[in-house]
Amino acid sequence: MTLFARPVADERDGLLTFLAQQRDALRAAVLGLTDEQARLTPTASALSLGGLIKHCARTERRWVVAGIAGQPLPGLWPPEDWPADFRLEADETLAGVLRDYAETAQLTEQIVAAVADPGVPSNNDERVSVRWVLLHLIKETARHAGHADIVRESLDGRRAGQLDEAYESGRTG
Repeated sequence: MTLFARPVADERDGLLTFLAQQRDALRAAVLGLTDEQARLTPTASALSLGGLIKHCARTERRWVVAGIAGQPLPGLWPPEDWPADFRLEADETLAGVLRDYAETAQLTEQIVAAVADPGVPSNNDERVSVRWVLLHLIKETARHAGHADIVRESLDGRRAGQLDEAYESGRTG
């Protein structure tokens, strides 16, 4: 994740670019971790890095697939076990939740590309627009990326700047 988002072409591109940047911050926070490390909760909080990735993937999928596209998500929407969203369970892997997050990002790109105007109401709630949903997801993802920075630093002392550089060089190198 670079410090600054790339220049954007328009509103839709801007919303998706800033959301992608925050997703990358979360991915950078788990760089090089094992499944066991991704399950650890080294702070006073019950948050783990794997759980944060899982939660962000599921939340984005709910808001975009169910909320914007109006598609059913049995077992995921409405949530059946909200606290489980924040745990990387024994039968789950960090690689698996990262794969799910990447698939969710692709779905988001496809669904948002099909929307004529970000100002149109979402399918789930006419009071909020597609724009509002994307802004909400940027805010929530950024919030959890900050949590991830603290959890990771508590886990092994690695800081966001170091991890961002390593993540970015791995993507471009």
